Amino acid sequence: KVCRLLGLLFVYSHRRMAITGDDVRLDEIIPISYDFSLAVVGEHLFYISTVAELELKLPFGSHTRLFLSEVNRAWSGKIQILHDYPKEEPKFDWLTKYQKLSKGARSLRKSIGATTVKMSRMKKSGKRCICHHRNYEVRDDLIRNSQPILSNKSQMLGMPQFGLRDNLIKCELLKNEDAYTYIKNYSFFLGTYNVNGQNPKESLSPWLASTATPPDFYLVGFQELDLSKEAFLFNDTPKEPEWMLAVYKGLHPDAKYALVKLVRLVGIMLLFYVKAEHAAHISEMEAETVGTGVMGRMGNKGAVAIRFQFHNSDICVVNSHLAAHTEEFERRNQDFKDICRRIQFRQDDLTLPPLTIMKHNVVLWLGDLNYRISDLEVDHVKDLIAKKDFETLYNHDQLKRQMDEEVVFVGFTEGEIDFQPTYKYDTGSDQWDTSEKCRVPAWCDRILWRGKNIKQLHYQSHMTLKTSDHKPVSSLLEIGVRTPVVNEESYKRTFEEIVRHIDRMENDCIPSVSLSEREFFFQDVKFMQHQAKTVSVYNDGQVPCQFEFIPKLDEPTYCKPWLTANPAKGFLAQGTSVDIDLEVFVNRSTAPELNSGQQQLEDILVLHLERGKDYFISVTGNYLPSCFGSSLSTLCLLRERIQDMPLETIRELVRSLSNPETDKPQDIPKEIWMMVDHLFRYAKKQEELFQQPGLRGEFEEIRDCLDTGSLDTLPGSNHSVAEALLLFLDALPDPVIPFSFYPQCLDCCSDSSRCRQIISVLPQCHKNVFNYLIAFLQELLKHSAHNRLDVSILASIFAGLLLRSPTKQDLTEKRKVKEFVQHFLVQTTSDRDIDEKLPE
Repeated sequence: KVCRLLGLLFVYSHRRMAITGDDVRLDEIIPISYDFSLAVVGEHLFYISTVAELELKLPFGSHTRLFLSEVNRAWSGKIQILHDYPKEEPKFDWLTKYQKLSKGARSLRKSIGATTVKMSRMKKSGKRCICHHRNYEVRDDLIRNSQPILSNKSQMLGMPQFGLRDNLIKCELLKNEDAYTYIKNYSFFLGTYNVNGQNPKESLSPWLASTATPPDFYLVGFQELDLSKEAFLFNDTPKEPEWMLAVYKGLHPDAKYALVKLVRLVGIMLLFYVKAEHAAHISEMEAETVGTGVMGRMGNKGAVAIRFQFHNSDICVVNSHLAAHTEEFERRNQDFKDICRRIQFRQDDLTLPPLTIMKHNVVLWLGDLNYRISDLEVDHVKDLIAKKDFETLYNHDQLKRQMDEEVVFVGFTEGEIDFQPTYKYDTGSDQWDTSEKCRVPAWCDRILWRGKNIKQLHYQSHMTLKTSDHKPVSSLLEIGVRTPVVNEESYKRTFEEIVRHIDRMENDCIPSVSLSEREFFFQDVKFMQHQAKTVSVYNDGQVPCQFEFIPKLDEPTYCKPWLTANPAKGFLAQGTSVDIDLEVFVNRSTAPELNSGQQQLEDILVLHLERGKDYFISVTGNYLPSCFGSSLSTLCLLRERIQDMPLETIRELVRSLSNPETDKPQDIPKEIWMMVDHLFRYAKKQEELFQQPGLRGEFEEIRDCLDTGSLDTLPGSNHSVAEALLLFLDALPDPVIPFSFYPQCLDCCSDSSRCRQIISVLPQCHKNVFNYLIAFLQELLKHSAHNRLDVSILASIFAGLLLRSPTKQDLTEKRKVKEFVQHFLVQTTSDRDIDEKLPE
């Protein structure tokens, strides 16, 4: 059967001169069949009669004549073929899904403005079609997915799918955008409040409605929304809707607001409200979370972040809760750096690299940053507060000192602080902390910003709110946003000048670059210790070039999982250079094969130039084997420290695990014994054990001590040793309860005797380690009056480490895993003999 379809007509529209595929939108897909006809209706109007009749306006010129001739050729050249077939109306049902896609794309596809010109279908009645504007329907929490023509430089310089010429035009347009765009100011209300696990007990209007006029945007951050164990383990809390409602009721009464986005990680929550009339101009909304608590992942500390585009400006908002305690300022610095590194926003085009926080035009950072006041006694601090001598007090502020030394928040600005410290008060009062600890008052709650065209109108605390031991803080910022309203004549003139310049510049020259180095060697790479080297790429050719690291043949990614290149793609104008960081980081997923010698630190990166040649970069290194990421069975066989043994000996041990004649292994790895022994001796009464993270530097010292035996006792604080134990368990290639037992454990999680039966048949070294750790945890529970630990807390922390899922867990599985482990934390008569294994 001959298909009656001769071709397809794709109808696109655009608001102004289109440069790339992002600047046009697909409006219709029209089949060209035997009933197709084309007629000139007026000077610029052409009437197309098909299954979908429409009227469109085309400009006179060579492009239009070529288009019409191609359409006419496709139709008239085949009309005789169709003459012999019945003339029933073709339905083309198979096109339905594509036509639906094109319609949906009107609200989802990238476009330039808030309104578009749509080609309308005509009714069979012969009613004439008109071109009309329509407002975007706001979807996905009132947000459309659009891409303004003028985006930030990092996005603009990373668009290989549109070609080098298009990228160069966009880059030049960005450089000259002041010539044809306008800046308009909008007000952003930023608020942060650590609510100390309390329920809302009072109106938030004194805080949220404190401005004379209603702000255009609200970005409201909370910390410690819920301090319960359930929230900590399952990231689920009934307090979320309660505080949402309190915020909604507290917004400025003189405007209508829409909730655009909510993102929460345990007790860290960020709410984004906007005046209803601005919602249609928000696009490219993404949210991310990152935990920086124990093991660098638990969500009792960390950050939540939102990024979006408003008109032509891209904005990132971060709400963070950093490490506590006065002496832990270095940990807070590390938390900040981890958040900046680990929060990465996915882009619509998955071929483009994720966007980091600092790749945005505007960054707004709020939260309980937990920086304290140092080197002053509590009475002296209170005396300075009473005198309102905030300048002297501020000179002792840890955040100010760290920013002055450019350790954190480089490029950020904070307004002048002329209000008293916001922490710590007796709950329900304005009285400073009268508890036994009598904490020194501090400005824990802060708001900072980074970017151009930003002016702070106020920065203040709100003393009338007494729900928490913190006071809420607010900042009202006036931010200049580059709007899509342009001077069309200036835009056209600028565009044409750029194109003429490129035409003059382009010739047959092949792009070329020079590299500062081609071979890199990373010396003594260790588990979870970052190393980086830099390669400088200089465009020494006669034309701009676009570069990208590409996968080698039959490989899915451009590099091994322990290696990254940043940036992995980009654009270089003639005579410019870029520094690319080659970063090596071995984590729990890559350590096992490196420890066993199955993999080595060896890779070749292929740097590809569009329309040019490929450059090859060799990356090698030596990895120092570690007990972190080694299996329990291997560690039980080691008679020496792992780094004292040749790699070939370790390989032989791994291969001999199935050999029954292998030497009798130790009951448990000595590394586990050393960590548990330390905690048993020094940390049984330690508060917040396994809940407060240690210091990164101390973890590295503990790791080196375990791997080399350089010290008889472990260095570092109790919290650092506790975190090292958790990281050790998390890095095991096969967990304490092996993956193969996981389904059985879930099935019997409610039956204590069946749970114990499963443990009894584990491989010997796994069973020994499980019983040893459970006995230690039971010992900690005997001192709960001091360490404040209970069965639920320990089960929440250890369940996912002892009984780890081979795939991602859902909420039901997490609850079953916790229930399984809880059975063993309640000591029974049969557990008594296990106590003998604990160190004396």
